[in-house]
Amino acid sequence: MPWGFFMPSPIGVVLAAGPHPFAILPSCDIVNDYPRRRPVDALSTSREAAASMPDSLDLIATCAFGLEAVVRRELADLGYVGKVITPGRILFTGPPEAICRTNLWLRAADRVLVRLATFEAGDFDALFDQTRDLPWSQWLPKDACFPVSGKSHNSQLESVPAIQRTVKKAAVLGMQREYGTELLDESGAQYKLEASLIKDQMTLTLDTTGPGLHKRHYCERPGLVQIKETLAAALVMLSFWNRDRPMVDPFCGSGTIVIEAAMIGRRMAPGLGRSFSAQQWPTLSQALWERATDEALQLRLPELEGRIIGTDVDGRALAAARENAHLADVEGSVHFQTKSFDSLSSPKQYGCVITHTPYEMSGRRNPEQDALYRSIPLVLRRLTTWSHYVLTPHPRFEQIVGRKADRRRKLYNARTECTYYQFHGPKRPRNEGEPRDRVAESEADENLDGSETPAESGEVTPVSKAPPAAAAKPKPDLAPAFGHLDAKAHEQAALFRTRLTKRARHLRRLPTRQGVTCFRLYERDIPEIPLVVDRYGDHLHINEYERPHDRDPAQHANWLDLMAQTASDTLEIPKGQTFLKRRSRQSGSSQHEHVASEQYETEVVEAGLRFVVNLSDYVDTGLFLDHRLTRGMVRAEAEGKSMLNLFAYTGSFSVYAAAGGASRTTTVDWSNTYLDWARRNMALNGFNGLEHKYHRDSAIEFLANHARKPTYDLAVVDPPTFSNSKRTDDVWEVQHGYVELLNAVLPLMNPGGVIYFSSNFRRLKFDPEAIDATEIREISAQTVPPEYRNRRIHRCWRIVKQA
Repeated sequence: MPWGFFMPSPIGVVLAAGPHPFAILPSCDIVNDYPRRRPVDALSTSREAAASMPDSLDLIATCAFGLEAVVRRELADLGYVGKVITPGRILFTGPPEAICRTNLWLRAADRVLVRLATFEAGDFDALFDQTRDLPWSQWLPKDACFPVSGKSHNSQLESVPAIQRTVKKAAVLGMQREYGTELLDESGAQYKLEASLIKDQMTLTLDTTGPGLHKRHYCERPGLVQIKETLAAALVMLSFWNRDRPMVDPFCGSGTIVIEAAMIGRRMAPGLGRSFSAQQWPTLSQALWERATDEALQLRLPELEGRIIGTDVDGRALAAARENAHLADVEGSVHFQTKSFDSLSSPKQYGCVITHTPYEMSGRRNPEQDALYRSIPLVLRRLTTWSHYVLTPHPRFEQIVGRKADRRRKLYNARTECTYYQFHGPKRPRNEGEPRDRVAESEADENLDGSETPAESGEVTPVSKAPPAAAAKPKPDLAPAFGHLDAKAHEQAALFRTRLTKRARHLRRLPTRQGVTCFRLYERDIPEIPLVVDRYGDHLHINEYERPHDRDPAQHANWLDLMAQTASDTLEIPKGQTFLKRRSRQSGSSQHEHVASEQYETEVVEAGLRFVVNLSDYVDTGLFLDHRLTRGMVRAEAEGKSMLNLFAYTGSFSVYAAAGGASRTTTVDWSNTYLDWARRNMALNGFNGLEHKYHRDSAIEFLANHARKPTYDLAVVDPPTFSNSKRTDDVWEVQHGYVELLNAVLPLMNPGGVIYFSSNFRRLKFDPEAIDATEIREISAQTVPPEYRNRRIHRCWRIVKQA
């Protein structure tokens, strides 16, 4: 039996409040722990007519914690002055029609209550007496069904069931007295009575709403809703958005935020299309409901000129969103599409991103979720004039996006504590005579009378505040919410431009005199611009090397774009032929890291030979420019010799050897991708014969499995600093493995055979005594191209086997 349930009885009434119902009460007595009441016949002059409401009502709009100021502003828009009396409760006064209008119009509130009375109730006698003596006939008709719910907080009366029973009992006796009857059958409309005892202060209210105001008429599949409708509407009202601005929700799910925004933009009352408890009350005229409904219909605006966009990767959720938009009658004002967050972009200006990000609070690390949150500032920086509003329970959101929000507000989505982060973009220019944008609630949290309440002022945290002088004569702020670059960044771009111009002038004769079209232009020449710029014919390839800086992720991404654009403009290379990548310190990853899947390939020429380079998908392009001179050495002494290319990568050394007249070549690599690439490079230069062989194997296993007899006259061994391929659990490091590696190659070399051994590991401690060879000579100085500022880009040795 539910709390506060009331049942008629032929000999009296039965009061029940949960599992401890009262016994049957005789019509002229009450239980012994209360004073005896007057007999019913003494009340023969009491009213028998139906109750009628007073002309002025004390009403309470309830809401989720943190939304008090939003609801108060909504009440002001309806013409009612609200005051926050406790967190989540706003008191206002209005005529009976206010019940109809507020239930129809309030978007962020949960319920509308009629306050019957507020009084001190330190004990049950005081609670009973003051409840019994209320003018119940003003509120409840004789046949009213009035279940009682209750709550108690920081009060002497702690038992909620006992509070419910006492209030129910007192109300029954008051009704019997005023209507002059012994029997209340409770067969009429339902009036839900709430007894709220806070710090010994009792507030009795009637619920006019019934199912909460978040129960919109358009949501028929609540299981897919990730955010309450009331909270979604509040997020929009807390933003700078209005019907003249574009808006996107990139994690729209079932479309709640988008639909609520469309209803706000079209001034559609959210309560239309549903029913409320007070509609069944005979004490509230149906004419008032009809008048409020007519008003709501007349105020509705036409479809929005620009549709609100909702995107998501969940097709099932999007299907529900489209269905909800149809039921809400806003399908002409919204558009839903399947799109990932990293594809977010818009040509429109001064819009708003308003969203609730997905977040699984499992306590376990989720790499996909981590990557999504790290991408947020990098994606939002594209919308340079937009403002961004993100609701998330992520505890480190600001640290991940790399900047503090302009404002933040603690809110609750159901029982989940979240924070609403607000990142303000530049202000939209206003033409003469154009109306001002609606002031966002996030900028004006003071009460309408100019005062503040602790419940409101303590929950909104402004991060920055303009000085009074700036407020007197505001200047347009053109800084984007994410990725703003200061004057220092543009000074660095100017330095970069000057250096590139000088380097390009210095190296302008390389292509004409030496036939070199691929070379290094810039190599971290300016410490604060840690970039490496290589030219591949009519393309630029830019690598960034990690270096500490004070830019946030979005600013750094824009800084890199600025540097890439500077290089492109300075060297007159089209933007579409300039490629920028970030190179991190290798630590257990493979040598040639895959970074994209764009497959941008082009042919380049070096020393008359043609090579395919991929400028988009890997940190390395497929042609190591620092080995240009080493490849020339191999070509010079390859004629008539058999050549082994270990760790061959894309086979450029094999191409040079074949071009030098090698009798045969053997190309070894563990990657099918690179072996196929090597075949393409060889074929591109006309080397398709059977004398050119390819082995998919690790260098160590190839050497171990190969017949141990002299076979090769020339070998190139260019291992990575370390390797941990997915095909093996072993990690190979050049410092610990180079001796074993070279001593395994030497038995395969013919007497007098030459090995070119190279390594990019700068700290390699090479011990010639450990290698069983006739001659070992370091030739690093002769193999590093002259345009390289870093003369230790690699180290190289020429090793000759004993004759």
